[in-house]
Order: sequence, then structure tokens, then C-alpha cells
Amino acid sequence: MKLLVTTNLFPTPWDPLRGTFNRQQFERLGQRHEVHVLTAVDFRERLAGVRGQVEVAGLRRDHFVFVFPPGIGRALHAGCWFASLMLQHGRRLRAEKYDAILASWAYPDAVASGWLARWLGIPYVVKVHGSDLNVTAEAALRRPQIRSALRHAGAVVAVSRALADKAVAIGAEPARVHTIYNGVDEQLFSPGSRDAARQRLGIADDRPMLLYVGNLKRTKGCVDLLEAFPAMLAQRPQATLVYAGAGACRAELLARAAALGCAERVSLIGAVSHGQLGDWFRAADLLCLPSHNEGVPNVVLEAMSCGTPVVASRVGGIPEVLPEFAGILVPAREPTALADALLDATARTWQGERIVEHARGFRWDDNIDRLERILQTVVAERV
Repeated sequence: MKLLVTTNLFPTPWDPLRGTFNRQQFERLGQRHEVHVLTAVDFRERLAGVRGQVEVAGLRRDHFVFVFPPGIGRALHAGCWFASLMLQHGRRLRAEKYDAILASWAYPDAVASGWLARWLGIPYVVKVHGSDLNVTAEAALRRPQIRSALRHAGAVVAVSRALADKAVAIGAEPARVHTIYNGVDEQLFSPGSRDAARQRLGIADDRPMLLYVGNLKRTKGCVDLLEAFPAMLAQRPQATLVYAGAGACRAELLARAAALGCAERVSLIGAVSHGQLGDWFRAADLLCLPSHNEGVPNVVLEAMSCGTPVVASRVGGIPEVLPEFAGILVPAREPTALADALLDATARTWQGERIVEHARGFRWDDNIDRLERILQTVVAERV
């Protein structure tokens, strides 16, 4: 098949660490089919300048600058997305003769991609991830647009059962909704010596280490985690909390850590490349992800693949992939409950081998097999 992938969730020189889960999936899909990834780049990001290089084997990659009125008119973003794409690539896209479009992210990507698919006369598949349905679809003027995109899609692929149920509740046809969990790269994420990992990272001590990996924004629970941390320090005074990620909450986290009197025990190391995360998981005693909403975050799967237990919020698809022997689930937005869970988790003896064995059930080969069959069915139905 010749496939066009449209998304904002893919690495670009302006955001080289974005959408690593999509990079892994589309790179593997590109080993079997001709795949062209066309990434929407926020105009503000584009103006900020290049931040790194991106190398992805076996894919055609391109981008377009997504221009929209910032701060207002979000219900118009799909129209802006479509207009931006057509002005920059419309003529060439019609000449490409694609078999189908895979649109990754519901709004505005999938909504506008549905219009593009009708203009090209080809079917499209929508892949949904989490807050694109859990948050964006709750907006009164955007929900009808998302509903229409889901209803007219040849198939909807969700990364969790909870998200698949949400797609059906919004209006997708149940028979066309599929749950496909993301996979884990076992070459990057495998068990190993904690001490050796810490030595490679330049961590000299043996203190308990909690690790957060993700964007530094409130909806990811990074502030909740910091609010919970002093209660743990009261009983584990040598513990450290490491944030691996970048985002809008960085300054707030630094200021709040100082106000709470725990700044010396909190490290914000910035964004970490996907290839370097394995050692951080192996070095940590615990991965902490107290998000307010999620699909299935790959960092949970990757941490488990390294044998590292997880404390995470009971939201989205996380309960589907995190069994009791691999971690602890807590209510979102409740720092007190989170603090109790952190203390409980650091006091337990975890069976790393059992956690790793569970994580081996999430394989990229299985993911691509299922996605490929869905795309082939959608293309065949259109012929």
C-alpha cells in the first residue's frame, strides 16, 4: 500500500523528541509499505528555530506550517489546518495516488484529514491517543467535528479500551473501532543493573530515586507529584525526585520546590532522548506518572520493560496495562493519596522479572500486524 500519514505527533527539527511512539510505529509500518509522513508544525514552533536533527529510516517525511489564530477560535483550527496544508502541498498530494490516509490525533488533524481524504477520493483511518478525545472532544464546537470525522472514517484505532469506548460514545460505529496497544522496543528497554545504570548517568549515590518522564504540564500531574514529595521525604529523607522532560511548568516546579523546602532533593534534567531513557528507568526505584488523563503512555510500558515498578493515576487505559504486581494506581489530582502510594511502593519488594515478562506482551510486531490488517481492509472496502 501507499499510505499518507497526517499528524502533529512526529519528530521534526523544531521538536525532535515529539511523538516517539508514532515514530516507532510508522517506521516499522514503512518497512512493509510505502509510507509518507506529513507533519503539521505549529507556526510558533517554526518561528522559534531548529532545535535538533531527526533521522528516521525507511520513511518519506515532510511537513507543513500550521497557521492559526492563537488563543481564540479553536473551533476553526481544522479549517486552518486544512487551508495551511492545501496551500503548501495540495497540488502535489493529488498527484501522489495514495491508497489511504492514516490520521493520528483527532483534532484538528483527523477532522481536516477527513476532508482531504474526500477531496482525494480515498478512505481514511483515525488513530486516537487520549486527550484528543478525553479533553478536546468535550468542547461544544469541536465535538461535532470530531464526531463527524469518526463516523466517516473507515476505521478508528484507539490505544486503549477506555479510549475505544470513548470513541463509540462520541459517535463512532462500534464495529469499526479497534484497540491496539502500543509496543515497546526491547532493545532499548530491557532489565539491567541499577548500579551500572546510575554509574553511566553519573549518579554516585544509592539514594531512593523517583522518576517522572513526560511533558512538564499540569495535566500530566507533575505539580501533584511535587506536592506529594515532602510527605515521602518526611519518612525517606534521602530520597530524590528526578523530572525528565521539558514544558511550561518548569519554572513553577522550581519555585514550588524551593517553597516546600525540598529543592535540594529535586532535579529537573530537561528533555531526554528516547534512546537514553532506558538507563533512567533502570536507575530509578520507581516511575511516577500521576496524569489527569491519558490513553496508554508508552513510558509506563517502557519502565515495566526495564523491570521498574510504576505509580500512576487510575485514568484512561493505564489500569488496562498496569497490574497490581507491577505498580500502584491512585486517584488523579490527589497528592495525599499519591504520597501514600509512593511510600508504599518504595517499601515493597517488587518482582522485576515478573514485571518484565508482563511488558513483553506489548510488541511492536503485533501492533503493526493488526494496524496493517485494518488498513488493508479499509482499502479493499473502497475498491
